[in-house]
Amino acid sequence: MSDVTASGVGHRDPREFELRKDLLYRTIDAGKLEEVEVAIAETLAWAREHGDNRQIDSVICARAAIAIHLGRGESEVPLLREILLRNNDAANCRLAAYNIAIYYQFAKNYKKSLFYARLARERSELLGRRDWVASSHNQLGNALLGDSMLELACPEYEKALDLMPADASVWRARILNNLGYCRILQNRFTEGYGLLYESLHILRRHRNEREQVGSRLDLCFAHLETGRYHHARRQGAIALLLAEKTKQVEAAKNALYLLGEAANLSGDTDTAYSFFARLQQEFFPQADYLPGFLLAVDVRKMINLHA
Repeated sequence: MSDVTASGVGHRDPREFELRKDLLYRTIDAGKLEEVEVAIAETLAWAREHGDNRQIDSVICARAAIAIHLGRGESEVPLLREILLRNNDAANCRLAAYNIAIYYQFAKNYKKSLFYARLARERSELLGRRDWVASSHNQLGNALLGDSMLELACPEYEKALDLMPADASVWRARILNNLGYCRILQNRFTEGYGLLYESLHILRRHRNEREQVGSRLDLCFAHLETGRYHHARRQGAIALLLAEKTKQVEAAKNALYLLGEAANLSGDTDTAYSFFARLQQEFFPQADYLPGFLLAVDVRKMINLHA
């Protein structure tokens, strides 16, 4: 934690603030969310005491990014909208629009997510930030894919991958994963597997357990689609373990769906029932019929892992 703490903020040096802010965003981009919460609070305190409104807004955007990804961003969205309305700094407006787009993606309001992602892309293009243009295209893809517009999402991910700098490893892993999932949905399995395993390799190298969850769920789904049920069960089990460890509730729910389906397709009905029963007890306590129902249907057609 020593590399992202705000020790020394009392120096009142604007250069120190910019270095610290850049480090905060790099740490957020790497998926190490819990590591920066204290540092963000300390940096925000410095900005409020020694900085200006632009600096304060930039740290509020960082705080909002953390809160949104940890599932508690609702109170941050009005503050982000205020930053957009003030329109006194292009970079902060871009960050605000981008974070709001992610919030609405998680809230499954894909039309609003698409609107704010377009704002983020426009600001990124005006600023000439290649990495921001790339991540904005990725977010456009997320909004489109969440709304089941697969054929429109794919070109956005392709643009994002082409634009994202080669040294942005974790970001490239995210885009590879998104595009890989799309290729599996398009039955382009060889290409999809290549993209998904490349994504997982990068995330494992960076020891990013939070982001591995998505890659492993997508690989679990891909293995189900190609009849590799043993591999599906392995990837699903690791995804469930990591989802619980990193407190990703929606991902854990999807893992239970896929693990139940993998066991069912393997002919292991008892294990399948146990996964579906756990799913019902933890997420749908009133739906006693659910385990039996899921045993009788194709679960793969019922879920969108990127919605």
